[in-house]
Amino acid sequence: MIRTALMLALVLAMQVAVGEETHPGAERFVERAVAEHGLDADEVRRVLADARYQQSIIDAITRPAEARPWYRYRPIFITDTRIDAGVEFWRANGRLLAEVSEHFGVPESVIVAIVGVETNFGMITGSFRVIDALATLGFYYPRRADFFASELAHFLRLASEENLPVFEVRGSYAGAMGIGQFIPSSYRAYAVDFDGSGRRDLWRSLPDALGSVANYLAVHRWQTGAPVALPAHAPEGVPDGEFGMQLRHTLAEIAAMGVEFDADGLDPETPATVVALELEDGMEYWIGLNNFYVITRYNRSPLYAMAVKQLAGAIAERAQ
Repeated sequence: MIRTALMLALVLAMQVAVGEETHPGAERFVERAVAEHGLDADEVRRVLADARYQQSIIDAITRPAEARPWYRYRPIFITDTRIDAGVEFWRANGRLLAEVSEHFGVPESVIVAIVGVETNFGMITGSFRVIDALATLGFYYPRRADFFASELAHFLRLASEENLPVFEVRGSYAGAMGIGQFIPSSYRAYAVDFDGSGRRDLWRSLPDALGSVANYLAVHRWQTGAPVALPAHAPEGVPDGEFGMQLRHTLAEIAAMGVEFDADGLDPETPATVVALELEDGMEYWIGLNNFYVITRYNRSPLYAMAVKQLAGAIAERAQ
């Protein structure tokens, strides 16, 4: 890590010394932003000149919470404090949540749980300048540079569309924004103006923020009234690597492998997967269904989806 930081600092110093482009590959990015988003080339260059490399962003993305085992990940989000805060948030915004839930067909508890996991109910929306986060990852993080460079272009387009102050907008180390933590492309595609103000404001408008979370799940084919996951018992010999987040098997096929679960009247041909979660002294198994998969579209981690499911359940139980 230290060696990487020193190399990057040397590259930056050399660029300044010889008057080269602000960031490595910046001119290619400008050409792409103009061709794909119709942005003004000189304006893009001006913005990039003020985008700063941040080593702390590289450090953060190399140690995401989702890389932890389940027994260490779960206690981050499933706590009495967060459950109580979720109950309070639900009660304070009950009428709005009911309206959003009815409109999009997504349970209130799931909407509450997602903003609970993402930003602790809007209290922590991120302290990094989004322009710095996306430039750092788009130009200095080769593993996912293409993805983040694309998000950077979307952010510049979004700033124009929503009249956002491009140098002031703050979010996560990955460039996610607002109460629901939308990356720029998701903001542009799925955010909604639920309060009818003429703008989609995911920071200051709770109707827009909660409506956008629900819309994201609805567009990704949330099934109203359907379960998210079923507890299961898997015998030794069931290969964890055979399953992923994609629903490549049916309940009948999974049962034929010796996995035990109560399908509660579901069609045996229902698409499903097996979710294996690491405990300190073994494994915990679940059957992931369509709505589990939909939650992983929000954050592509089975740990995240299970945390949302369990936090939603705990909040709903305590609220009653």
